[in-house]
Amino acid sequence: MTVHVRDHCLCLHVQRTARALARRFDTALKPVGLTNGQFSLLMSLNRPIAPGVPLATVGSVAHLLGMDRTTLTAAARVLYGRGLLTLEPEPEDRRSKILRLTLEGMRVLAAATPIWIREHARLEGELSDPPRLRRELAKLSVAS
Repeated sequence: MTVHVRDHCLCLHVQRTARALARRFDTALKPVGLTNGQFSLLMSLNRPIAPGVPLATVGSVAHLLGMDRTTLTAAARVLYGRGLLTLEPEPEDRRSKILRLTLEGMRVLAAATPIWIREHARLEGELSDPPRLRRELAKLSVAS
C-alpha cells in the first residue's frame, strides 16, 4: 500500500511540486532579497489606492493567498520590519489591519517582477499545456 500511495497520491505530488517550485522561485528572487511567498504577498498589495478599490485587509489578502490570518500576519511583520509595507488599523474596525506597500516595497517589487517574469516563462516552457494546468489547479483550490 505504501508504494501505491507514493505513486498515486495527488496531494503528495502537488505538495512535492509546490515545494520544488517554491525553491526555484526563492533562488530566482534571492538577488532582490525576497522569497516567492514574500513576492506573492507584495504583489497582492500592488493595487491603486482609489475609491472603489477594496482595501487590502489581512483577511482579504489571506483569502486571496490561501493562507490563514495568523500565518499572513507573521509574514507581513517580516516585510514591515524591512520597511516594505505598512500595517494600519482599518478606520471602521480598528481591530482589523490594512496592508499597504511602501515606496521601498514598490521599488523592491519593481526589481523582482522582471525576475519573476523570466523564471515563469522558463517554467511554462517546460510544461506541455500551462493554461490547462492552471484550470485544473483552480478547480482544486475552489473546492477547498
